Amino acid sequence: MRIGVPREIKDGESRVALTPAAVAQLKNVVVEPGAGIGVGFSDAAYAAAGATLGNPWECELVVKVKELQEPEYDRPRRGQVVCAFQQFTADAELLEAALASGATFIVYHTVGQASGRYPILAPMSAIAGRLAVQIGAWCLQRQNGGSGVLLPGLDDLPPGKVVIIGAGTVGANALAVAHGLGASISVFARSDRRFAALRERFPRTRYAAGLDLGAVTDADLVIGGVFLPGSRSPKLLSRATIAAMRPGSVLVDVGIDQGGIAETSRAMTHSDPTYIAEGVVHYCVPNMPAACPRTASLALERAVLPYVRMLANGQMDADLQSGIQVAAGKVTHAELARQAGR
Repeated sequence: MRIGVPREIKDGESRVALTPAAVAQLKNVVVEPGAGIGVGFSDAAYAAAGATLGNPWECELVVKVKELQEPEYDRPRRGQVVCAFQQFTADAELLEAALASGATFIVYHTVGQASGRYPILAPMSAIAGRLAVQIGAWCLQRQNGGSGVLLPGLDDLPPGKVVIIGAGTVGANALAVAHGLGASISVFARSDRRFAALRERFPRTRYAAGLDLGAVTDADLVIGGVFLPGSRSPKLLSRATIAAMRPGSVLVDVGIDQGGIAETSRAMTHSDPTYIAEGVVHYCVPNMPAACPRTASLALERAVLPYVRMLANGQMDADLQSGIQVAAGKVTHAELARQAGR
């Protein structure tokens, strides 16, 4: 089986799913020229690792990072397997293109759903969670539209208030960074099952099941880290709640690729990442880890490579099976089918 590695064309996206080190461990790899340039991997490095430079869409297995962009809609074909972070729940046109192609689409963020492990999504969520605090602190700076609050505070001046919604991988990693900065933190989740482990590591934090909207409106930085496999994000923050926040406060909506948790959230790009709605600075970029593409590529490759080997050998386990959302013109994922009315 030939394995194709395309160059990503989404705005601000320079990650690559397989580096030369991984290519050297595989056979029959075709890399699109320029695929790794944005993260420091030259075409010559891929060639030295044994790859052929050419058209990856001629291969039986295509290993991407992000969802198909409109110029790529006609690239997949029947009998081909395409692996990527496809966002079918949030983009009806993308889903229609995938169905029309007849190809099989393995979606990274539901790989492992059967076991609840999410081995490919997890490292990207960890990066996004850590970035969320860093980006939120930048958005709080006055020249970026923020209120001018310094999250760590200073001497006897109080630290900034951070609210994290969700206690999964995104939330836990955001908590680690915010805790390290010395911010005043509240974590809210649907249940308290993850709180015991978090409380051991980060005791100086408020934890609560459910959502305290009073804490949200009092926060300097709100981070949305809610993930529902194969489903759109729940709208937890109304426009009225956002409007009640102090002007210059910040919302970093990490799950915007699944619609986001606020009524005021809309997807932006790395070249135009923020906007102000109801006086609040919003950062809603679907491919957040692309802000640190070198680290993100290495982490993604480590997670993806075992499954690429499996597919190249004509094998598939339960984790991979749960990642299949579209195959041969049909929706094959139950939650996507429900949401898409298929």
